[in-house]
Amino acid sequence: MVGLLQIFSKKSISVAMFTALCAVGTSSAISKTLELRYAHMNSPNSIAGIQAQMFADKVKEYTDGQVVIKVYPSSQLGKMQEMAEATSTGVIAISHNTAGGTGSLHEPFAALDTPYIYRDVDHLMRVTDKDSEVMQTLSEGLIKDAGVRALYAYYFGTRNLTTNKAVFKPKDLSSHKIRALPFPIYMTAVEALGAVPVPVDWSEVPTALATGQVSGQENPVDVVLSSKLYESQSHLIMTNHIINPQVIIMNERVWQKLSDEQKEAFEKAADETRTKATEMVKSQEAEQLAELKELGMNVIDTDNGLDIDSFRERAKALVDERFNDKFGEIYSNIAEIN
Repeated sequence: MVGLLQIFSKKSISVAMFTALCAVGTSSAISKTLELRYAHMNSPNSIAGIQAQMFADKVKEYTDGQVVIKVYPSSQLGKMQEMAEATSTGVIAISHNTAGGTGSLHEPFAALDTPYIYRDVDHLMRVTDKDSEVMQTLSEGLIKDAGVRALYAYYFGTRNLTTNKAVFKPKDLSSHKIRALPFPIYMTAVEALGAVPVPVDWSEVPTALATGQVSGQENPVDVVLSSKLYESQSHLIMTNHIINPQVIIMNERVWQKLSDEQKEAFEKAADETRTKATEMVKSQEAEQLAELKELGMNVIDTDNGLDIDSFRERAKALVDERFNDKFGEIYSNIAEIN
């Protein structure tokens, strides 16, 4: 679907009408209801989609209906980068993205999506807790650089590779084109897998796979299942290369217009949604993996020959070369969080 920004870019629409139609919220003198848009790229039946609606429902409940959030899934209001920028400008109020995608608004945020940086999911959750020193510093930078605040982050899943061939080590992907999120840290992650990264927005992945523009992609098992990637990909390679946070962001000007009570309601909804969404992902990963096997995907892991250390070593070399100067202090702070 044509992005929201494109819809309202025609010169025939006056500036006044543009402002009225694209306002992040409207307040009725009668109902006193604030209406906000939450846009994202995931399908509504994915955990990412479910948690977005969960957050919206909790905000409505905890504000006694004073704030109503309408969720627009499946890239209805634009591509990933368009939605991030629209949240920054205030065309939409809320969106979510990977940490690497959020790095397009404040570059250091991308450090949270560095390959093989977390010890486990619990480590990720401690790092991305709103009260952690790492998250507070990143959030302050995000507000300063882009006029956007991080509401919360949850465990999105652990990213793995899907292809149409068996892969055991990086050299098996030599010259193969693999879809990468169009952000530097993800391009590097795909190179660490041994492949040629091709930046493709998520909305265009089905076409890219069908036409052979790329021969594979990487995502958590929930996305592989909910997006039916098993229909076009025969192998799931358990590289576990990124333990992935999903970051929910909100336009800062909209946030500051909320009353103190509404801000408390948002924070309560955020804390509860972060916990519930993470629990959902963790509890369903094994079941979803089993379902993908039943659907015919060939799963390759360390039990049947996957050389995970070769991927780790290649990733470390590339990260040291490209990102240590930028993110070295963040990496040190992440490592120190127990």
